[in-house]
Amino acid sequence: MSSDGGVGHGADETTSYLLQPPKQQPEAQPKQGPPPPRPQEADDGRLIAGRYRLLGKLGHGGMGTVWRAQDETVDREVAVKEPRVPDHLPEQERANAFERMRREARAAARLDHPAVVNVHDVAVVDDRPWIVMELVRGRTLGDVLHEGTLGAREAARIGLQVLGALEAAHAAGVLHRDVKPDNVLLGRYDRVVLTDFGIARIEGDTRLTDTGGFVGSPEYIAPERVLGQRPGPASDLWSLGVLLYTATEGVSPFRRSNTPATLQSVLNSTPAAPAAASGPLAEVIEGLLRKDPAHRLPADRVRTLLEEAAKPPAPPVPTQRAEFTAPDVTRTRRFGRAGWLAVGAALVVAAVAAYLVLADPFAGPLPDGWAKKPEAELGAGVAVPAGYRAVRPAKDATDKNWVTYEDWSGGVWITLELTRKSQDSLNEIKNSARSQMYADDEKFRGQGEYTLAMPAGARTHPDDTATYHGKEAAKNTAVYTTNDSQNPRPRELQIFYYRTAAGDMYRLTVGYPGKGDFTARGREVARAAIANLDIDKL
Repeated sequence: MSSDGGVGHGADETTSYLLQPPKQQPEAQPKQGPPPPRPQEADDGRLIAGRYRLLGKLGHGGMGTVWRAQDETVDREVAVKEPRVPDHLPEQERANAFERMRREARAAARLDHPAVVNVHDVAVVDDRPWIVMELVRGRTLGDVLHEGTLGAREAARIGLQVLGALEAAHAAGVLHRDVKPDNVLLGRYDRVVLTDFGIARIEGDTRLTDTGGFVGSPEYIAPERVLGQRPGPASDLWSLGVLLYTATEGVSPFRRSNTPATLQSVLNSTPAAPAAASGPLAEVIEGLLRKDPAHRLPADRVRTLLEEAAKPPAPPVPTQRAEFTAPDVTRTRRFGRAGWLAVGAALVVAAVAAYLVLADPFAGPLPDGWAKKPEAELGAGVAVPAGYRAVRPAKDATDKNWVTYEDWSGGVWITLELTRKSQDSLNEIKNSARSQMYADDEKFRGQGEYTLAMPAGARTHPDDTATYHGKEAAKNTAVYTTNDSQNPRPRELQIFYYRTAAGDMYRLTVGYPGKGDFTARGREVARAAIANLDIDKL
């Protein structure tokens, strides 16, 4: 279990073990049947089963509370799950539910796989099974997806580990029934752990509860479960397909504004083909999201495809450096006029190549998976990762001198803007903050005082060594925090400016998360996009 108890967006409070930070609950009213549970605040420090000392709450969900505890017998920290079933259940159904929890917990304890959270013990207290598990320190995949999407290789790597956990569970007769990003922990040393192996599930979890809510996360539930059919291993594989789609596309394919609409979408909607995933990973996603469980890809085929998708790209084949050898003067007569023309052409090609290397030492070749997008309206070409979508001005927009390419998650984006001198009747180029990055002698004034159109509170880091094809350019990095009062997030911008000989001003801006797993990726996107910017007229 996670040590921080955090959850990603979209977590379902009715099923999550770890997940929500504890909320203050209204005091329970006395009722018939089993006594109400002790107030949670009073349990801190309580000794369970004579050996597990509760140290503090990690989180809670609809089926119970997770505690950080000290196993005083072997002197180690563990996670302890205190179970809870809906209060409206009759006493006999509550007893049956607790008995099923005991059986499922013992079944999960038999699983032996590095991607399965280890269940150490089942301690029965007041006829309720408290589940004792390893304490996994890490973040949930749901937390990570707050900051952006995963690349295809990383998604395939995580998918392989989750698949292995499911295969081990299915071999032991255990169904997970709630595979989703918030139940996938990304631990230390690249470990991936799938939690919540049906330990706290009620037998009738394939039907609607009395309150109209679905026990489980509706957007990840397989169609056969929505229809009330008995779930099997293929139902867990469906959920894995939804997880991979969400991780790479940044959107859940079936999520709608309410539970009934989401379940209807699961039954009837066909999601758009994944844009970010291609090749074997796209085949996995498409094969797992088939409505009929009999037609879904089997686990062995899924494993083969994910292993292929997770492979690192093959190293580039080294190209042999071309060498020019002067012609043998003793063979001049046989060399002939055509031969000398070929030599001259080779010299021209070599000279042009040498000029390009000297003029633009950082440009091309494009990174693997990138493409150059010509923008004729802007007189430039933009290099972007494959799968990024283009956002352009509306047909009736006044300002059409820009284009944005963004990852489908919205976490990383590239924008190219052009201010044309011929249309600059107000001298905006000369008077704008952009031109203040240049001194009057056309040199970049990196250390000077200037004000850019930056987000409020941004810290800027100018680079006074920037050039473009050997000419003066300007570059700045801005670090700031979004102004979302509910969820402020750190962001970074890298902004590259170049003013052509004709006086037109280009600005290339790359935005990405300022902290987290996707910061390094965003900086690499910025480096490659700036290095491969192609302006037609310098």
